[in-house]
Amino acid sequence: MIRKIVLSKDPVIRQKAKPIKKFDKKIKQLAEDLIDTLRVQKDPEGVGLAACQIGKSLAIFAFLDKDKKIRVIANPKVIETKYNKKKTKKSILEGCLSIPDYYGHIKRPSEITIKYQDLEGQEKTETFKGFQAHIIQHEIDHLNGILFIDHLIEQKQPLYELKGSEWEKVEI
Repeated sequence: MIRKIVLSKDPVIRQKAKPIKKFDKKIKQLAEDLIDTLRVQKDPEGVGLAACQIGKSLAIFAFLDKDKKIRVIANPKVIETKYNKKKTKKSILEGCLSIPDYYGHIKRPSEITIKYQDLEGQEKTETFKGFQAHIIQHEIDHLNGILFIDHLIEQKQPLYELKGSEWEKVEI
């Protein structure tokens, strides 16, 4: 079922997500709702969606993988992050479906290894690189009540609003 995206002013966005203890029909339905909701996000297009963004404070998110398939990850734990030493630390223009039309350049590690559970509750460990690593970190931030604008403030980067086809710098 397609759910309404919760905007950043809703308190659920800033809550630390509860871990999933039981991988039952309710969790599988929540995963399907995340997938369905992410799939229809076109303006702006979404690449990740955490449960808090559809009003559920649970440690689960959906994301678009490198093969353009939507995957679901539950109870992620960061094992390691790395910056690619061959490239300079580059920032990526980041936005959020809960803060539509606002964007900013954020520097994040270029590689992340996480331990997580799939929808059967099986534990897995996986490493993501490049844009995938960026998405995973953004979604894990959501599970911890952190928004991309928090990183903009920390990194002293500007926030931009997209108005039609024009970019306008705005105060945070």
